[in-house]
Amino acid sequence: MADYLEVLFDLPRLGSFTYRNDPARPASVGRRVSAPFGRREAVGYVVGESEAPSPAAVPLDIKRITRVIDAEPVFDASTVELARWMAGMYFCGPGEALAAMLPSGRRESAPPSVEAEDFEIGARALELSGEQRDALNRITRDRSGMSYLYGLTGTGKTEVFLQAAEATLAEGRGVIYLVPEIALTGQVVEAAVARFGEGCAVLHSRLTPSRRLAEWRRLLRGEARVAVGARSAVFAPVRDLGLVVIDEEHEGSYKASSAPRYHARQVAMKRASLAGARLVMGSATPSAEAWKLMRDASVARLPLTKRLAGGAPPDVEIVDMGLERGPISDRLALAVREAHADGRQSILFLNRRGFSYFFRCKTCGAEIRCRNCSVSLTYHKEANSLVCHYCGYRAPPPGACPSCGSLDVGWAGFGTERVEEEAAKLFPGLRIRRLDADSAAKAGELESALDDFREGRADILLGTQMVAKGLNFPRVRTVGVVLADTTLNLPDFRAAERAFSLIVQVAGRAGRFTPDGRVIVQTYRPDSWVVRLAAAHDADGFYERELAARRELGFPPYARLVRIVFRSKDRGRAIESARAFAELAARSLPPEAEILGPAECPLGMVAGTARWQLIFRASELGSLHRALSAILADFRPAATVRVEPDVDPVSLM
Repeated sequence: MADYLEVLFDLPRLGSFTYRNDPARPASVGRRVSAPFGRREAVGYVVGESEAPSPAAVPLDIKRITRVIDAEPVFDASTVELARWMAGMYFCGPGEALAAMLPSGRRESAPPSVEAEDFEIGARALELSGEQRDALNRITRDRSGMSYLYGLTGTGKTEVFLQAAEATLAEGRGVIYLVPEIALTGQVVEAAVARFGEGCAVLHSRLTPSRRLAEWRRLLRGEARVAVGARSAVFAPVRDLGLVVIDEEHEGSYKASSAPRYHARQVAMKRASLAGARLVMGSATPSAEAWKLMRDASVARLPLTKRLAGGAPPDVEIVDMGLERGPISDRLALAVREAHADGRQSILFLNRRGFSYFFRCKTCGAEIRCRNCSVSLTYHKEANSLVCHYCGYRAPPPGACPSCGSLDVGWAGFGTERVEEEAAKLFPGLRIRRLDADSAAKAGELESALDDFREGRADILLGTQMVAKGLNFPRVRTVGVVLADTTLNLPDFRAAERAFSLIVQVAGRAGRFTPDGRVIVQTYRPDSWVVRLAAAHDADGFYERELAARRELGFPPYARLVRIVFRSKDRGRAIESARAFAELAARSLPPEAEILGPAECPLGMVAGTARWQLIFRASELGSLHRALSAILADFRPAATVRVEPDVDPVSLM
């Protein structure tokens, strides 16, 4: 037993602390402990042990740990190494990084019983096409390296990933398989569980803490050698890691929105490098960064061009909504009716929930805005309520305009609720299921809606991004993009990339099994180059134009960004801190770095908190990162101000 322990805590930008061990029940590296920290007890992580305290510690002041939480280790030295790398990369404390990596459960729970026949997809390896075989051979040819499986939806990327995992397991090495969201990629998870059985551990946020801990320990003990899960599964303690798969690599959900603000793609690259493992990414719509890596041959591009189930890229038609009266155009209504007449199904996609997306006065034009956030309230007819989708504030719809007193007030624009109402009128005999954040909040609703549609108990599936990705329904002929403009209008440099990706991804739900898929893209901007190229399935044209614009404007992947947000209930304090930080940075940044701001964030107020930001830009990250790290270490904002650094942000909202 070591007399002294080095302990990390889940705290921003703080290092380790020295504690005395408990001779009655000693702790060791890899275990969590409870220890006195200030006036409270806190959970700590033992990352080192010694017979003497560190020279910086005063022996008389060293406190003893209170108790040991874990009977066996939950992390090892490689986990600590990765946490320290994350702390340096993402401006957080190593304990903060370690806390994000580990399950929070205190006790393990028994796994639910799973029968092999519960899963039909992926139980046996399928015969590969020539393209798939070539891709698999190139992935497995080397024990390490990076490659990208690029192909339309329905071209068999999942089967290549699964067979690459089988080949890696045959080498005696483990696998991490990342998906963007478990709930929306259930078919992929089912395929992995069916293929690997008890050797597969599933890790995601919907598990109870005790169940997640049980899965984590199965990986630690080597009982499971494949980890499947969303973003945080990149930290899974897989033994002898040999392969990391990042499915739907373009998805923004791979970036954490709270500290530590890591990107799973960056962490996966680091883990693969440390372990000498293969990294394979895949998508029908790669991120601009990944496309440039493929173009520059930094990542091997493995193309898949043929839909394997008999489908073909769908016919895409653009409809100018400026000439239409309601949210569903005549062309889209006709396509839905024709699909139903032939015993087929339709998907309607709109990336905006609620009945209408703002409530306004038709006399003076005033919008009803959230009292806590700088956004308009969304009208939800079902609940007869105005709702803020950022802070949850609710208010009854006013009978008169609060600005001018006019009685001529009402909704404008449309969301999924209104489209559902309109669809019920247009298609009275058809069964409609709506799937968005409001409907899916009810327990079991997500699974119920998808099951009904899969089994043919619904004719139309209407929803937000939930219906745009990871779904494979053989009966779907028609897909309607109800309004393609929602993402395009955002003030963010990735707006075009996101709009292109959403249109292509949701269009990919049509015609996967038969070559008669039809997609109707409705837009108020029919001449938009983004909409046109997405409708034409012209990825090369889109990325060429988008990368040229990024290069001209100095945005990723041609520059590295660090965004620092200053948040406070006191707007003046937030502005003051942003300006003070900018002055310090101006004196110490390398000459090639540039400061943008300070400026109010596009969403300047969220939940009653003012938000101001600085954006730092440089052609390479090293010297900029070192300078900002030094400033952050010494910067002391007002007590009411939160400083939130974000390396390589995916959104500037």
